[in-house]
Amino acid sequence: QVQLVESGGRLVQAGGSLRLSCAASGLTFTSYVMGWIRQAPGKEREFVAHITKSGSTTDYADSVKARFTISRDNAKNTVYLQMNRLKPEDTAVYYCAAATANSRSSSSYYYWGQGTQVTVSS
Repeated sequence: QVQLVESGGRLVQAGGSLRLSCAASGLTFTSYVMGWIRQAPGKEREFVAHITKSGSTTDYADSVKARFTISRDNAKNTVYLQMNRLKPEDTAVYYCAAATANSRSSSSYYYWGQGTQVTVSS
């Protein structure tokens, strides 16, 4: 079965940095666009970033541009989210997900990780 195993979420102070990792298995990794989507309590899921199959192009939500960087290592079947200058409003469960085409819509992502909690204290 397809598995997306996330790690790296933790408590961090505002202004700090954190790197999330997502290791994929059970799928041909290079056939999938990889994305990060987050959800805060009581809020809808929010697109954060995605990266194309080759890793050549990225897309970001306006709220995280210039602060977050998505990357992938196809040799390791792993996608990353580097988060810098974190803000309390970044607090959410962050999900790694896989899609067959570039999309900012959560419904376009077929496979999902378990989510990892990121908490940014003020």
